[in-house]
Amino acid sequence: MSKLFSRDSWAEILDALSANWFRTLLTAFGVLWGIFILVILLAAGNGLENGVKKGFDGMATNSMFMWSQTASKPYKGLPRGRRYTFKLDDVAALKSSVADLKYVSPRNQLGGFGGANNVVRGLQTGAFNVYGDYPEIIMQQPMDITSGRFINYSDIEDKRKIAVIGESVKSELFDKGEIAIGEYIKINEVNFMVVGTYRKKSTNNGDIEEAQKEIFVPFTAFSQAFNKGDEVGWMAITANDNASITELKEQVFDVIKTRHSIHPEDDRAVGHFDLYEEFSKINGLFIALNGVAYFVGILILLSGIIGISNIMLIVVKERTKEIGIRRALGATPWSIRSQIILESIFLTIVSGMAGIVFATAVIALVNTILEKNASPDTMFANPSVNLFVVGVALAILVFSGLLAGLIPAQNAIKVKPVDALRTE
Repeated sequence: MSKLFSRDSWAEILDALSANWFRTLLTAFGVLWGIFILVILLAAGNGLENGVKKGFDGMATNSMFMWSQTASKPYKGLPRGRRYTFKLDDVAALKSSVADLKYVSPRNQLGGFGGANNVVRGLQTGAFNVYGDYPEIIMQQPMDITSGRFINYSDIEDKRKIAVIGESVKSELFDKGEIAIGEYIKINEVNFMVVGTYRKKSTNNGDIEEAQKEIFVPFTAFSQAFNKGDEVGWMAITANDNASITELKEQVFDVIKTRHSIHPEDDRAVGHFDLYEEFSKINGLFIALNGVAYFVGILILLSGIIGISNIMLIVVKERTKEIGIRRALGATPWSIRSQIILESIFLTIVSGMAGIVFATAVIALVNTILEKNASPDTMFANPSVNLFVVGVALAILVFSGLLAGLIPAQNAIKVKPVDALRTE
């Protein structure tokens, strides 16, 4: 330990490494490049992960969306190919029959972009998605209320014809600076009063602009205005935090199949999109990408470490006479070994830290460019590495330096003083 803090020892290390500074610089570059690649790969993977997961930002990822399809098997005298429709009673049955369901939101929908103009205000018209929803939907999909309010249960109970519109709907139907709250829009010839505007933070299909072209109205008012009765077009279902919707969905399907006389083995009759399953696949993908980044980075770093080990072997060979004199004057094998290992660790850490600093500068530059060219649809955001990664990199450097100096150090202590003194 005293050798570690000895001024003479460090002076000797610096003299040894600066004796052939160009060779030392080239050797150090191998480690610098290896740690640089490792950090950059991890930061790039993190940036890609942030960009992709931004599409799920605020969304209840432990959710699935479910809709009715055509029965593909005959059952209880009913033919294959028949159509069926979800009912409001199905929602109540799911809530009572399947434990660990947090939200079961029935939904109806009409219109959409690319369709006929279905919304009118004065002389302005537009084609928008219109959803009949319950208040819970705002907990399942990311949405910032920019003015007014969202749907509440008083609206549901009183079947109020009110609407919450997206910012893009507002910009198309209203003049710039005009207040939308309290104004009326006509949806398929039925008047609805605007009580709120929203902006979606993200969307899982990546189309942010289109996500602002939606209108939300109370489910009951939608059903009354557009003659839907107790029909439910589809459902957004979210599990409790301590459960997985992927594990619960078979129970959900069983309840629906029983209530609508569908064959228990008919897997085509109930359509669904499991958001949690897709989110888990994405998580698994980025875990694998991080593993690849570590693997590639460490392999490149290993080549640099081999270079340091080779140079240290040459250094030991060049200093054979010096080592012999030190041994003849009473230097212990441990003091010789520790000197060589310290030189190796020092060179490895200094070059590795230079690589980390260089990589950090590049990451900062990339983040600055991304901030100046920010876009809601970008799939790459905030590439960075955390302190844990830096700690791992430092641990790799110390271990690598120790490993690189071990063989040359062992060769150094094998030199007999008499043979070393004879060396020219």
